[in-house]
Amino acid sequence: MANHGGVVAAQIPTSFGHELRACLRCRLVKTYDQFRESGCENCPFFQMDDDHERVVDCTTPNFTGMISVIDPARSWAARWLRIGIKLL
Repeated sequence: MANHGGVVAAQIPTSFGHELRACLRCRLVKTYDQFRESGCENCPFFQMDDDHERVVDCTTPNFTGMISVIDPARSWAARWLRIGIKLL
């Protein structure tokens, strides 16, 4: 998780193949390994860190599409999808 001038950013997926998963609550997309290493930055209460079962139970490999936002405060897409206040 990076902090750039008061804005906190989630990890960027390290690959874009079949190992990507999405958090069931906030829809953050990362690889299985990233969820296992650091959990979900938006949903720390899921406690996925170092827990295979929690990662499998709280994420899904079934999702369509992905969005990347540079400036959530000014992005109409972030406002439309209501993701402006979450880690992106």
